Amino acid sequence: MRAEPDRLRFEITARDGIARTGVLHTAHGPVHTPAFIPLATKGTVRGLEAREVAGLGYEMVLGNTYHLFVSPGPERIAKAGGLHGFMGWDRALITDSGGFQVFSLAHGGVANEVKGSGRKGDHGSVVSIGEEGVRFRSYRDGASLFISPEVSMQVQTALGSDIALVFDECTPFHADRDYTARSTERTHRWLDRCLEWHEREGPARQAVFGIVQGGVHEDLRRESAEYVSAAGVDGLAIGGTLGRDKAEMREVLGMTAPMLPVDAPKHLLGIGEVDDLLAGIALGLDVFDCAVPTRLARHGVALVPDPDNRFRLDLRKSGHEGDRGPIVDGCPCPACQRHDRDYLSYLSRAEELTAVRLLCLHNLTYLQELMTHARTAIGDGAFDSYSAAVLGGAAPWST
Repeated sequence: MRAEPDRLRFEITARDGIARTGVLHTAHGPVHTPAFIPLATKGTVRGLEAREVAGLGYEMVLGNTYHLFVSPGPERIAKAGGLHGFMGWDRALITDSGGFQVFSLAHGGVANEVKGSGRKGDHGSVVSIGEEGVRFRSYRDGASLFISPEVSMQVQTALGSDIALVFDECTPFHADRDYTARSTERTHRWLDRCLEWHEREGPARQAVFGIVQGGVHEDLRRESAEYVSAAGVDGLAIGGTLGRDKAEMREVLGMTAPMLPVDAPKHLLGIGEVDDLLAGIALGLDVFDCAVPTRLARHGVALVPDPDNRFRLDLRKSGHEGDRGPIVDGCPCPACQRHDRDYLSYLSRAEELTAVRLLCLHNLTYLQELMTHARTAIGDGAFDSYSAAVLGGAAPWST
């Protein structure tokens, strides 16, 4: 780990057992942790304008290096003043490396991988993973494209993010130990190449987070945690497969989190379920990102305090006709303050874009409230009781 206060500074402000609150000080302002980070995959948080996302209280969003590399391209974004200028976002910004898309292209995405459907590639992409990098076809026009550690860092430099993630390979859970070990070692070599390029040519104020891999294997996770922690990174992310179900995921995180330096900022990649966020906070993790709130909104699903139904309410199902109540009583989001379940159900079943916008606003508000009140609970030394209340069916703002 390195300490570069002009690049990134992490300040821990309160502790409650292992859970803690803190502030990530970035070139574009502070991020109060624990924090959920919405995805601005293609330069926008789904259906929302940048000011709306900031208005919900979010201090950082995540841009997708792979998608922005394919279209509109890093040169066009750089000419607009980086992704901040391009999308009109003046707060902190983190970019992934494109490494997760290597996994998705090679194995057909997380859902297909978990289901074992065997679908290979996305949009007919051909993936070749080698020591130098990854070669694939553009999903837009079939053009041959190549991402290496150096290309990934170059693209993230053009995007102008405050935090860049190093290029890695995210192995599937069914990969055997030998493949996972070889992949993890290659990810470490790619880490070194990312840092070498960034040291020579990267922006002075762009921080770099390393990614801990190792699959579900404790010895490989420990080896990776030690290697990445010893490198010249500004923070750490936990990536790769976390198992085939929640139980295995909790086991992998439970063994991995204690392996990381205590005072380092820690980012859990791709996790955003309500119960998983609370479990991650309890392990001392600080930052989380996931497509869950916006993906659910696209399918007419709202986050609600209902643990028996995975904290979900499907507004496209029958039974909401004539229901004049809000999605959740007391929710401060525009959907709940101005509309009822009947109307939102109608809009979603009719596939109106307004439904997606309103449900995005609701779901992102729900997670922002979850994190805001989690920070308060930690400061009060009451995180365990707060977490138990939410997991028991209480709304985040009512505890």
